[in-house]
Amino acid sequence: MTAPFDLSGRAALVTGAGNGIGAAVARAFARAGAAVLVTDLDKDAAAAVASEIVEAGGRAESAVLDVRDAEAAAAAAEQAADLAGGTLHVLVNNAGAIAPAMFPKMTAEQFRFVVDVHLGGTFTVSQAALPLLPDDGTGRIINVTSAAGLVGTIGQVNYSAAKSGVIGVTKSLAKELARRRITVNAVAPLAATTMTENIRSNEKLAELTLARIPLGRWADPDEIAGTFVFFASDAASYITGQVLAVDGGTVI
Repeated sequence: MTAPFDLSGRAALVTGAGNGIGAAVARAFARAGAAVLVTDLDKDAAAAVASEIVEAGGRAESAVLDVRDAEAAAAAAEQAADLAGGTLHVLVNNAGAIAPAMFPKMTAEQFRFVVDVHLGGTFTVSQAALPLLPDDGTGRIINVTSAAGLVGTIGQVNYSAAKSGVIGVTKSLAKELARRRITVNAVAPLAATTMTENIRSNEKLAELTLARIPLGRWADPDEIAGTFVFFASDAASYITGQVLAVDGGTVI
């Protein structure tokens, strides 16, 4: 293993990659040598990230993807695989959404929406990608969960339920796909992104959150991205079914 973090010759599909952690992961994969399909509901945001990668000397394309749409997921998986001769090596299920509300006021629509995007989207895109993942030990599925899925959170029962479900999918798929030498792991990050803006912009919530982070600060998305490169690389070839919290020590 002379270059364990080298992703040259591999293709990656990253969902929700128009900004935040997804964009940081797409850029990090490209720097490691992978060809990346940047997908997002926001066409312009995805295209901007892909253009940034290409301008920096990497390989990338973009596509619009609603992770709840099975046909769109299949098309994205094929497009990503075409970047490496028909094989998709790495799938990152990062796309997400929030609809916060205290439980008594949470609507069924809010609950279903968040669960459909996070948990349903992980199912839909993983199933679309699976036929294109290789059996040679380089196949990777990397899911994104959260501390909310590990310990719960106030005002986001829908989000906590969805992220807990993603952990269950990760562990079950890891066992099921081991026979094909495909590893499945999850990252539970905490970073300054648009999804955490509602907390960071609220003085009281921001103070309470920072008090629970031993390192005492929010991560930049680029600080999170290296964990995904690790899981995608040969350095993590014997790791599967794990949830790695990259959260400044919030969940210990």
